[in-house]
Amino acid sequence: MCAAAAVWAAGSRLAMSVDAIARKLRIGPAFAGMLLLGGITSLPELATVTTSSITGNASLAINNLLGSVAVNVLLLAAADIVFGRGALTSVVAKPATLMQGVLGMMLLGMVSMIIISGDYPLFGVGVGSIIVAVGALLAIRIAASFEQREVWQPAEDAEGQSDGEGEERKDPRSLRRLVLITSGLGLLILVAGIALSQSADAIATKTGISSGMVGFVLVSFATSLPELSSIITAVREKRYELAVGDIFGTNLFNLILLLVADAVASGGPVLGSAGTFEALGALLAVLMTGCFTVGVLERKDRTVWRMGYDAVGALVLFGAGMLVMARFAQ
Repeated sequence: MCAAAAVWAAGSRLAMSVDAIARKLRIGPAFAGMLLLGGITSLPELATVTTSSITGNASLAINNLLGSVAVNVLLLAAADIVFGRGALTSVVAKPATLMQGVLGMMLLGMVSMIIISGDYPLFGVGVGSIIVAVGALLAIRIAASFEQREVWQPAEDAEGQSDGEGEERKDPRSLRRLVLITSGLGLLILVAGIALSQSADAIATKTGISSGMVGFVLVSFATSLPELSSIITAVREKRYELAVGDIFGTNLFNLILLLVADAVASGGPVLGSAGTFEALGALLAVLMTGCFTVGVLERKDRTVWRMGYDAVGALVLFGAGMLVMARFAQ
């Protein structure tokens, strides 16, 4: 409970610290959410993946990463409920956000293909892990440069702008102080995230749940608490691009961590040891990301249960996906 509270509090403050840094450096909210916020909130997954792989539990590491991707997208539904006035994607108007989502879907599809076809060792790691990591780095670079291009302009009356998203707010704190605060919050998230994920793993072990399901659901929810608190705070502050960029950016960083898992794990490539359960997990994340990508394109403002149709679709897909994947859990 203490670890969860620490992660929640740090994540809540982290969103606004990153936003303040982005304003001072004059970088876009989608890029700040992807690179700064997404990178920091991926620290619990880094810790979990490293410790699991070193201790010989590569399956937990892979399922934690793929599960976190799906769970992170699911968190956008929670942010949609907090937004409350319509579909969250109706106020996300930056093309860079779409680019992040599409590139993430392509990489997840690649992960599924590698798992199904098999991976091959190269310099102690899998060729597939290297390809995915390089692809994720390129995706981050493409999305970052894409935000600076005026490929199309959102409508002037888009809710995200009229609600004050584009208004300049001065932060009295210096850039150096903001960086120190953000670094401190990141360290707190890392330490508390480790404790949280280990607690979730211990609870799951005692209950006898399969290791695949433990990593994909329980540990993923535990390590995704920073994202939940940060995106809810961002939505409340009307920084919608920052919230969605955090989720899509975190997912890109999680895919890079597959190479980390491969590097520290003993034995063959980790993706080569994955099976149908993991391949289905990657495909589930593709479908859920697709829901919100379509939502950003359509910008429909209709809601069901205070959520947009895309959020409801992601919830239904997650539930159905869990039922299908349970048949292949080991």
